[in-house]
Formats: sequence, structure tokens, C-alpha cells
Amino acid sequence: MNFALILFVALVITGFIWLIDALTAAKTRPADAKLPVLVDYSKSFFPVILLVFVLRSFLVEPFKIPSGSMLPTLEIGDFILVNKYDYGIRLPIINKKIIDIGEPKHGDVMVFRYPKDTGLDYIKRVIGLPGDTVEYVDKRLIINGKPVDTQPNGDYSYVANGLNYVTGQTWTEQLGEHRHTAMTQKDMPPVITYQVAGDFPFRDNCTYNDQGFKCVVPAGYYFMMGDNRDASNDSRYWGFVPDENIVGRAFMIWWNFGQFGRIGHFIE
Repeated sequence: MNFALILFVALVITGFIWLIDALTAAKTRPADAKLPVLVDYSKSFFPVILLVFVLRSFLVEPFKIPSGSMLPTLEIGDFILVNKYDYGIRLPIINKKIIDIGEPKHGDVMVFRYPKDTGLDYIKRVIGLPGDTVEYVDKRLIINGKPVDTQPNGDYSYVANGLNYVTGQTWTEQLGEHRHTAMTQKDMPPVITYQVAGDFPFRDNCTYNDQGFKCVVPAGYYFMMGDNRDASNDSRYWGFVPDENIVGRAFMIWWNFGQFGRIGHFIE
């Protein structure tokens, strides 16, 4: 569901009704006369819809985490806030950048439109920037020939789909300015090769083998991975994320019905 489009349509309709009334019937209506119901609702809701539309389009937009692909950083049920202007001001609905403010950085947690279905929003971590060479060998990241700094951080257990109890091994990982926790499972391969799409743009930039993969990120694109590395449908499988698909940078958990202690937690 394109909520921005729904807001825009509601904004146009309520604004149009209010404007037409102001230019016609309002001029002859007695000052103490009751407004028609449709006009009254439009006049009341237009400013509210306008405020929400501007906030969501240019400043901050809320999202809910639907899956465990970013565990343990983000949990299912977390409600997060996404900064809409860090990566530039974009026109709502068509998502075209009109003012260049900044670019994604290594380690940012980013919301973007899924390249294979732009009606879906995905959230992953920025692993590779344009021009980077990203390698994932035996479940360890290497960026531009330099292994990413990691430190073991114990086990993490959670309930996956189908009520399967999963225990993963975690470590702290330094990507750019972000020091975060990532996780893998001992019995899973670095890449499930049969799930790799054969038709994504710049597919020839990637090679796969039993130890992992190596990809060169093309200009204007980003390589994304989930922190729950063995339970994440990410750039390993469907390719690079184009700049025009970027929604914004996730920066804070603002609500979680089951874990109030997570409220207000900033996302690393």
C-alpha cells in the first residue's frame, strides 16, 4: 500500500472541496450558517493531512519491522523512525531527489524500495557503496580487500517462522562509524546459491562459490545485507539497490508493545 499516495489524494480532495466552497457558496452564506458536512470535514481535515504529508515526505516517517532479518539489532514488532532528509530531499510519491544533502555510509541501516517490487519497503544495512568490492568469505565480510573488524559476542536465541527455536552466534562488527551486532548460524551456508536470481541488473558484477561471494558495486547502487545474515533476503540474492529506491536512514525505535525498554533506543 502506497500510503504517501493515499495521503496525497486525500489532501487534493479535501483541499479542492474547501477551495471550491471558499470561491462560491461561502461568499453568499450567512456568517452564522452551519457549514455543509462535506465542507466542514474537508476544512477540518485538510490542515491535519497537510501536516502529516509534509512530515512523512520530507522529515520523518514511521515503519514497523515485520521480520527477523535485522536481528538482533531490530526485533519483530519494533516501530522505528526513518530520517527522510539525510540522503537528500526527494519529491513524494515519485521519490525523485531534488536537493542533494548527503549519501549513505557504510553501516547505515537504510529503508529502501525493494528493487523487484517497488511497492514493498525493505530495511537492511549498507554494506557496499558505489565502487566498492564486497566479499563474504566463510561468513566474514571483506570490503575493498580489508577484512571488517569483528569480535565474538556470544549466542542469541529467537523463535523463527513456524515456531522454530533458533540459536545463532553473534559478534560485534565495525562498519564505518557504526559498531553493531550481527549473527549467523553454524549449520547454514554463506549463500544459498539456488536462491540467487539470475536476472538482476549488473549480475555479472558478482561471482559465487561454496565459500561465499564477491561483488563489485556499480555506480549509483548499494549492496545491502541483513544483520541476521543467514535469515535475510538481501543483495546476495536479488542484487543491488539503485539510489532512486532509497527511502531514508533508520535512526530510532519509538515503540514496541512487548518490550517497553526498547523505546527510545537509537539504532547503530
